[in-house]
Amino acid sequence: MDLKLEIQDSVKKKILLHACCAPCLTHPFRMLLERFDVTAFFYNPNIHPESEYRLRREEVERLSREWGFEVIIGPYDAEAWFDAVRRRGDDPEGGERCALCYRFRLEKTAEAARKNGADLFTTTLSISPLKKATVINRIGHEAAAGSGVAFYEADFKKKDGFKSSTRISREEKLYRQDYCGCVFSMREREKRRRPR
Repeated sequence: MDLKLEIQDSVKKKILLHACCAPCLTHPFRMLLERFDVTAFFYNPNIHPESEYRLRREEVERLSREWGFEVIIGPYDAEAWFDAVRRRGDDPEGGERCALCYRFRLEKTAEAARKNGADLFTTTLSISPLKKATVINRIGHEAAAGSGVAFYEADFKKKDGFKSSTRISREEKLYRQDYCGCVFSMREREKRRRPR
């Protein structure tokens, strides 16, 4: 085999991993690291309030320092996110509003992947037992279509991925939130907490 080809084959492809939070990042990051050169991308203007956003961002940054990987922080453009999900506030968790939210963030991830020279991009979103990987993966492929960067399809919750992420989060003493992130999921959490 040609030495040039051999070296090219041994170089890991670059993947940009959209991270919704540090706990959800743990297992997918370790899994992908076996095959790829992984950079995390924290882009979550859906997170409400801004103090919660800062807390989750700081935990991702802390994990990146402790584990020694690069993280790119996207802008906190909450107004643009609200425009994207306008009039979907009454949708149930997991409904059309969530699909619009995935699309909004994955399109930005595809853009960031292209801009930063990644070969592929993916997201930690599928680690949640409350999120449908089929929906996330379909939207990921659609976001990839015009970007020139391929989408890496995954269902990170499989093979005890979610359990692994909770175990690693405990070991790393990571802050674990109790709602998805947006104001609408926060309201649903409050409803569940109310005494009946």
